[in-house]
Amino acid sequence: MIVLETARLRLRRFTPADLELLVQLDSDPQVMRYITGGPASPRELYEQVILPRWLELYQRQPEQGYWAAESRDGGEFLGWFHLREDRIEPEYLELGYRLSRSVWGRGLATEGSLGVLRHGFGPAGAARISARTLAGNLASQRVMRKCGLRFAGGFDYPEDAPGSLPGLGRAAVKYEITLPEWLARRD
Repeated sequence: MIVLETARLRLRRFTPADLELLVQLDSDPQVMRYITGGPASPRELYEQVILPRWLELYQRQPEQGYWAAESRDGGEFLGWFHLREDRIEPEYLELGYRLSRSVWGRGLATEGSLGVLRHGFGPAGAARISARTLAGNLASQRVMRKCGLRFAGGFDYPEDAPGSLPGLGRAAVKYEITLPEWLARRD
C-alpha cells in the first residue's frame, strides 16, 4: 500500500517480503554509525521483533508507521521513513529516516521528510512533530532544519538507550515543528 509520493520517492508499507532489504540496509557500518555505532542489526531481530512490530502498527495506527522508500522511476529500495508515536513524549509524533549510503547527498532525506511532515499534519492529524539524533550527526540536523524544524534542546540518552553508543557519547538533540509553524511555512 502506497502511503505517499514525492517527486522522486514512493513511500509504501513494508511487507514480510522486505526482510532482506532491511537486513542489507543495516549491513552498512556507515548507515549504522549513529544508530548502533556501526554493527548491523541482527537479521533475527528484524525477523522476530522489528518487522512484526511495524506490521502490527499499521493495524493500530493506520496513518502512522515505518514506510519503505523506493525510487519512483524504477522502484529501487532506498531506505525508510517513519512517523510514529514519539517514544519520549507519546502525545506527539516523531519523524525518522534511514537511507542507503548510495543515495546520500541527493536531497532525498529532505524530500521524504517533507512528504512525511505533510502527511503528519494532514491525514495523521499531528499537533507537533519532533525528530531526534545524536549531537554529532550534523547531516541529520541539516535535514531537520531544511524541513523547518527548529532546535528544541539537547539532552542525554539514558545509558541503556539505543542512542547511547560507545565512542559517540549520549549527547543528543531534538528538533520540532508545530502545526501552526508548519502552516505558516507553507504560506
